[in-house]
Amino acid sequence: MEIILKYFPDLTEAQKQQFASLYDLYTDWNAKINVISRKDIENLYEHHVLHSLGIAKVIRFTPGTRIMDLGTGGGFPGIPLAILFPEVKFHLVDSIGKKVRVATEVANSIGLKNVTFRHARAEEEKQFFDFVVSRAVMPLADLLKIIRKNIASEQHNAMPNGLICLKGGELANEAMPFKNKTMMYDLKDYFEEEFFETKKVVYVTP
Repeated sequence: MEIILKYFPDLTEAQKQQFASLYDLYTDWNAKINVISRKDIENLYEHHVLHSLGIAKVIRFTPGTRIMDLGTGGGFPGIPLAILFPEVKFHLVDSIGKKVRVATEVANSIGLKNVTFRHARAEEEKQFFDFVVSRAVMPLADLLKIIRKNIASEQHNAMPNGLICLKGGELANEAMPFKNKTMMYDLKDYFEEEFFETKKVVYVTP
């Protein structure tokens, strides 16, 4: 939990409590339904919560912004972002029902009021959003093909509506077809920990 306060020191008491509750909740649920590698659950705050919050180092969403978290799994990056941006609306979607259940139960347990959930494939979601966020669920080209239909035309933020992904490794070839519409941000520029050496926030306008 200390690592979250290190990089986000201005949290309210309510937000601190919500973040602090995540470890026990995910540890408990992960024992029943595996949404995080069993070996990785001890690194929940660095590898999952803080990684998700990397998006907030690139853009501060304005109140009322609508965001879909596609392939949310157990709720990443959607739940940490929903805690950080309580006036932003998040819609968490995953094709695996038991993972949606974990995310729903965690969100309910910490009292999140700005999230909705859907057990569905990405192609089935027809609503419009300002941004789609995702955590390395598929190659950029495949993801863009699916989510173009979901990006709203009306703008509310400093950055144009689009796709924001958390990805690792060498992404130059993957992003090449969209190089004029893509910006990459190295998370090592924002976070000191070794885990973030190869992690990036990839922003693409469809």
